Amino acid sequence: MKHTISVLVENHVGVLAHVSGLFSSRGFNITSLAVGETEDPSISRMTIVAGGDEKVLEQIMKQLNKLVDVIKVIDMNRQESIERELVLVKVSITSSSRMEVMQIVNTFRAKIVDVDTHALTVEVTGTESKVDAMLELLRPYGIKEVARTGIISMARKNELSAKASAKKQINEKALPKPKKKSKSKKKR
Repeated sequence: MKHTISVLVENHVGVLAHVSGLFSSRGFNITSLAVGETEDPSISRMTIVAGGDEKVLEQIMKQLNKLVDVIKVIDMNRQESIERELVLVKVSITSSSRMEVMQIVNTFRAKIVDVDTHALTVEVTGTESKVDAMLELLRPYGIKEVARTGIISMARKNELSAKASAKKQINEKALPKPKKKSKSKKKR
């Protein structure tokens, strides 16, 4: 079974390497990984899709929570969420197939973003099943190239970002305050 995990992390160099290293060192396969800055530039959101049973998911979640730079880990399959993927696909066309391909593109509410004499480049955004369905319909025309972003996901409720903000504030309060140097002169 596929699990979508949303991980809020401190936006530091090397955090992505730590997280992906955690997966590879334990033999977990990442099907999709998308990372980007959130509304707070000091926090990034990682959306990770990984396969495995409930036991594997539980182990992944525990290991992620142990990482220092991880703020919050959420199993998106256990709550109401929105998932999307962006795909660019270059499709071969002929003068006779151009209109058929354009009709498929319109049916899926996709956009043609580049036109060549022998190919169309199409941008489609949607659920993984929508993207897969469109790719299947375009396959007979000849797909030259595909670039997929991977799945991104967000909880329908504001829970995830609110909890992350609260945890960040708690962590900041827990840090020891730097000591001020005294300005008194030493006697010699």
